Parts: sequence; C-alpha cells; structure tokens
Amino acid sequence: MQEFQGRTAVITGGASGIGFAMAKAFGGVGMQVLLSDVEDAALQSAVAELRERQVRTEGVVCDVSDRAAVAHLAQETGRLFGNVHILCNNAGVGGGGNVATASANTWDWVLGVNLHGVIHGLDSFLPGMLAHGEGGHVINTASMAGLISLPGMAPYTATKMAVVGISEAMAQELAEQGIGVSVLCPGWVRTGISDSSRNRPADLQDADVPESAEQAERSEMIRGLVEAGMDPDRVAARVMEAIRDGELYVLTHPEMRGPVEQRFADIVAAFDRAEVSPALKD
Repeated sequence: MQEFQGRTAVITGGASGIGFAMAKAFGGVGMQVLLSDVEDAALQSAVAELRERQVRTEGVVCDVSDRAAVAHLAQETGRLFGNVHILCNNAGVGGGGNVATASANTWDWVLGVNLHGVIHGLDSFLPGMLAHGEGGHVINTASMAGLISLPGMAPYTATKMAVVGISEAMAQELAEQGIGVSVLCPGWVRTGISDSSRNRPADLQDADVPESAEQAERSEMIRGLVEAGMDPDRVAARVMEAIRDGELYVLTHPEMRGPVEQRFADIVAAFDRAEVSPALKD
C-alpha cells in the first residue's frame, strides 16, 4: 500500500500506547482515523489530541471481546468515514500465569481480548475491505511472545502465537486480492499493558486468588522491562515501513533474535530425530 492521503484507518486499543502512536503516524500522512478503545476518558483525550494535530478523527468506545460491539464499530466507521483501508487489530491485555495454576477467568479474559478481538475485527471489517476494491492493509498486533514462549505467560503466549498463525494464513489467502497483511511482533514497548487489569471485567476477576511470590516477582520484573521499553512512536514508524514494503513479519527488537533462532533450531533438530526414528521406519 502506497497511497494514504484521504484514506481511512481503524485502530482498536487506539487511545494509548502502540495504537495511539499508529494513529499519529497515519494522521501524519493524511489519513483519517477511527479510534476505538474500551476506556472512554482516554479515548476522548486521544481524539482531542489528534484533532489538535489537524487529523480528521472520531472515537467509538468498544470492547473487542464482544462480537456485537465490534460489528457496531464497523457500522459506525462506515457511517462516519466510508470505506476502510487500514485495519489495526491492536487491542490487547497482558494477563499471564502458569498453565497449572492460571484460572478459567484469566484464560477467558485474555483469549477474549487478544484472540477473539482479532477474529471479531476481521469478521466485521475484512469483507468490506475486499468488496470496495480500493486495496488496503491489515495489521494484527501480536508480540515476541507470538514467536517464543516464556514461563508464566501461557494465556498471553497462546493468544499471540494464534494471531501470528492467523496472519500467516491471511497473507496467503489475500495475496492476490489487494489486501496486505502484517503481524506486529514487538518486544518491550513503553505502554500501559502492565496495568491491563484496570479494564478486566468484574465477572472475570479473581479477587480471592492471591498472587504467589513467584508471580509477584515476575510481574514486577515485566513492569520494569515495559517501563524501560521502546517508545511507541518508533514502533509506529516501523509499522509504516512494513505497510509500504508489504512486510508480513514486523519486528522491532533485533536484539531478541537469539531465542527465536534457538526455537527454530530445536524444531529442525526434532525433524532430524524423526528422520532416523525406528518408530517411523518404513
């Protein structure tokens, strides 16, 4: 995608962090922006700032885990701006936990936002993007956790690996239909993801389950890494490069290459073992 002036971008989780940084980047090249977020006050503040930057902007409160709410978001976008050209399925939460101890509520919350939110966005917007024939691009926000797995982050990692897989399938399916696909896999970025629980629904809380000392230590470590992380504006600039160049995998932290290479090496080694396995002979 090379033409941006006057076209429309939709960004979920757009009131802060990477989402808001992408909104500024898109506005800077002449796009109009529909911001969506679950936090109304933050959304209104973000819309006001973009308008001060002379970006044509509207905001719609939306919980992406709710299919009907995302369908309404698509309807409102069409009413306000017409055709959508860039879709950023960006909303996400950072809930974690060990496989053996993560609660059903945690799984439901994290999968609802991080995975079903992406699916709902694609269901609601992609058919229209294909139908209008003007081309476009989809950016699905995953994470380095979509490429490597770390202990204590099973629910989060499960969603981000799924988003990578969905994006890879989409890239092949849409290659000849004028819609580019990118999956954003950033490392540590200075966002509010460490405080995701502020938006956790009441019916999915685990108020009576105390955090273990190990979990508390891990949470504090992650918070420190996030607070010292990359400026979201740099991530947004990288996304713009990827859209222009048609890149599928959008990486932002080349220093994290080692663990990914090790994972791939382990997979190749498993193929080597399969090749000589007595169980698989003949």
